Amino acid sequence: MVVRLDKYLADAGKGTRSQVKQYVKKGIISVNGVVVKKSDIKIDTEKDEVLFQGQSVMYSEFQYYMLNKPQGVVSATSDKKDKTVIELIEEEKRRDLFPVGRLDKDTEGLLVITNDGKLANNLLAPGKHVDKSYYVEIVKGEIDTNNEEKAGNIPAEDIETIRKAFAEGVDIGDEKLTRPAILETSGDGFLITISEGRYHQIKRMFQAVGYRVSFLKRISMGKLMLDENLKTGEYRKLTEREIDILKK
Repeated sequence: MVVRLDKYLADAGKGTRSQVKQYVKKGIISVNGVVVKKSDIKIDTEKDEVLFQGQSVMYSEFQYYMLNKPQGVVSATSDKKDKTVIELIEEEKRRDLFPVGRLDKDTEGLLVITNDGKLANNLLAPGKHVDKSYYVEIVKGEIDTNNEEKAGNIPAEDIETIRKAFAEGVDIGDEKLTRPAILETSGDGFLITISEGRYHQIKRMFQAVGYRVSFLKRISMGKLMLDENLKTGEYRKLTEREIDILKK
């Protein structure tokens, strides 16, 4: 792949194209051992070696990260008030990264961050119906942290009613019912799997059957599972196998 030097370095997180021009003037960029004089020269990403301040700069057209999103952080590329998920990626990264879909500010769990627009579109396209699974804890009526009802305290008949309702689809105030969803008990809460992504969908689904969500965490997207070794707020690059899983 052939790209301009300023794009090469900007994509690699070394600064804006204007900043790259200044770096060139300072003589701190070399290509194949020769200090460059222009920022618009062409670079073969497969063959040429680019050094920035003596350190090799590797070019990657696409980057893929798995983030265990914490509460209090917004799923956005920039925000005037809150910290964004992009800011949690502290290593050198491409400037065009974005989160694939979104998790609410108070929701935790699996979030894919990339600059691969085609992959994102395939995962989010309504017609694809990609399964997404969440661990959820609920309470009856209004949320009261002093009187939370865990899964074990919720009447079995209520659980069965909710399970059947979700399997058939529920009215959350949109033009049509939700697609069939799967509900299973899990420890103090439930696992719910949905195949669409409407606004606040899971919260609205439980609200439709008389419950409120007190905790929500995404644990899978398609066949990609959240890495259990990632603590809340931590991230890592996706493996080649995981990238293939998402693309399929």
